[in-house]
Amino acid sequence: MAFLGIDIGGTKLALCIGDSDGLPIASRRRAMAPSGDWETDLDHLIEDARALWAETDERSRGPLRAIGVSVPGPIDASKGILLNPPNLPGWRDVPIVERLSAAFDVEIRLENDANAAALAEWHYGAGRGARNLAYLTMSTGIGGGLIVEGRLHRGAFGGAGEIGHAPIDIPGQLCACGLRGCLEAYCGGHAWQAHLRAHAPEDSHVVRLAGGRDAIRPEHLVEAARRGDAFARAEMERWLDYLSRGLAQLVMTLEPELIVLGTIAVAAGEELCFGPLRKKLSGVLWPQQTRRVRVVPAALGDALPQRAGLAVALGIGA
Repeated sequence: MAFLGIDIGGTKLALCIGDSDGLPIASRRRAMAPSGDWETDLDHLIEDARALWAETDERSRGPLRAIGVSVPGPIDASKGILLNPPNLPGWRDVPIVERLSAAFDVEIRLENDANAAALAEWHYGAGRGARNLAYLTMSTGIGGGLIVEGRLHRGAFGGAGEIGHAPIDIPGQLCACGLRGCLEAYCGGHAWQAHLRAHAPEDSHVVRLAGGRDAIRPEHLVEAARRGDAFARAEMERWLDYLSRGLAQLVMTLEPELIVLGTIAVAAGEELCFGPLRKKLSGVLWPQQTRRVRVVPAALGDALPQRAGLAVALGIGA
């Protein structure tokens, strides 16, 4: 019995075939360049999935049981529709479950990418063994997924886990979502990049590493902070201040045993991110919460997209 995981992103497509125990058998990854026509893009995706299936030894995989699809939200999971993801131009009201079901004649399971990533880190990565976990993507934006008592928690209407849009400053900076003061407006990669390009001194390591102010990305700030650049160190401190506010809300509301942070936090590492962040949290949480709630880096790295789709296919946390 085999399962196929598909992770659709604005810049990449990842596919993974796994067995009934969740062990990967075969995978492939390619750039995703949306054409503006979702039907054309989806046809190409189906071709890729069929090609991967055909080139995988039948004896090692067996028959296809289900397909899991990880997609950027928003989605209507009950209807199997991808509504209007901002990073997939032309993908509006896409009946993705219906199309894939017609192409493969198996059960199709759809999940937003943050929830899928949470499932993957919980099952395969840093969250193994936890019953209550929160995962934050920490990349271009800040997405979140929640595992509560061993199950994925979607909330009453499917929108639970959006810690990136919890208000940490009022009225605060304008967020891409249209609200003000969101955590993402201060700690999301896109917002932070815009801030750095506007405020980095010309003589800072950040500008030199980027090769110019307009080319600055968060990874340049992280590297400059490692080199002891004063501006970069101060910016890391500012970023962690805001992040600790968001995580404090999460702990006070949900009190997970484990918080897993991805991408930017992983790149910054223990010295620049996780050590200082734990100290900041100790100042905004009760002592018992500081002792009990662990904050750790995500573990899957480049394998996350493939494992995310596969985790959805397997029905993990359902």
